[in-house]
Amino acid sequence: MSNLADGKATICVVNYKTLDLTRLCLRSIRRFTTYPHEVIVIDNDSQDASLDYLKSLTWIRLIERRAKAGEPGGGYAHAAGLDLGLESCNTEFFVSLHSDAYAIKDNWLNHLVGCFGKDRQVACVGSGKIELDPKWRALLKKATDLRTFKRKILRKPDPVGEFRYYNRTICSLYRTDILRKEALSFLMGRESGLTGGKKLYFELVDRGYRTVELHPWHMGRYIIHIAHATQAVNSREFNLRKRTIRKYHRLVARALFSEPALGLLADNSLDR
Repeated sequence: MSNLADGKATICVVNYKTLDLTRLCLRSIRRFTTYPHEVIVIDNDSQDASLDYLKSLTWIRLIERRAKAGEPGGGYAHAAGLDLGLESCNTEFFVSLHSDAYAIKDNWLNHLVGCFGKDRQVACVGSGKIELDPKWRALLKKATDLRTFKRKILRKPDPVGEFRYYNRTICSLYRTDILRKEALSFLMGRESGLTGGKKLYFELVDRGYRTVELHPWHMGRYIIHIAHATQAVNSREFNLRKRTIRKYHRLVARALFSEPALGLLADNSLDR
């Protein structure tokens, strides 16, 4: 018999030196989440003010993960953090939520959990990339994506699933018992260059489990995501082009000064 708490979710947030973004993410969980839940935050050896902030919170379960000598950072560390959160999860659902994402609507988690329905074979609910840009700009970008067009024309082989769809860990919900039963890890596929959680999703599909693939704009009704914000905030540690850094700094600033974010960041009671 499973020892997982039915009707409850564990929300796992991995933090790495993103104080303001992590604060916004956690306060949004505190403000908008009514579904029974607990919050696990994995700190990836930040050793900065963001870790001090996390230590001040009594309503989260903080796990400090120390990087091993020679261990890769970036996406590897994030996936390893999710694995540690999954290992510590004791609830029916496991929710990955990036620290540069935040909830904006009451009962967001109730809605997403409801997408599982009563089918125990549904293993994952999520979406693809959640665009912060307006819909018209995202559509224009997709229509003018020459690399994708060239790949389709040339029928480039895709043996590892580099171009295959997957529900991203930005905000994804999983049945914990299925991930445990199938011995799945967010680090799977890293040796092939796949991002964290991608191979895990492929394995769920290939092993016959059902998944719910929400449209990104559907997910965007509940979750705001500031793509690559961790890299932009810590640009000296990541190999990004200057133009990319400037772009994502603008996105971070826009998100932090948006009306919902300002309200959350001004409400210090959400930390208690």
